[in-house]
Amino acid sequence: MRMNKAVPSEQLTFEAALAELEAIVRSLERGDTALEDSLAAYERGVALKTHCETKLREAQAKIEKISINKDGNVKIEPFEQEE
Repeated sequence: MRMNKAVPSEQLTFEAALAELEAIVRSLERGDTALEDSLAAYERGVALKTHCETKLREAQAKIEKISINKDGNVKIEPFEQEE
């Protein structure tokens, strides 16, 4: 398994972090990695997952809801997550 340990997860783009995380998951699922390497991969995977979640939250915060008022004016509101 090839982990990009040289690059801190926080410096990766979302796409690069997700691709590396997917590779780690595939490798761990195959079970063809030594225990020590599996533990290191798992730790890296957790960091990558956290980074991806942060990037997604940041992107979501930038999304704006555009609506038209009754008077015909355009209104832009910040995205609000429904729970």
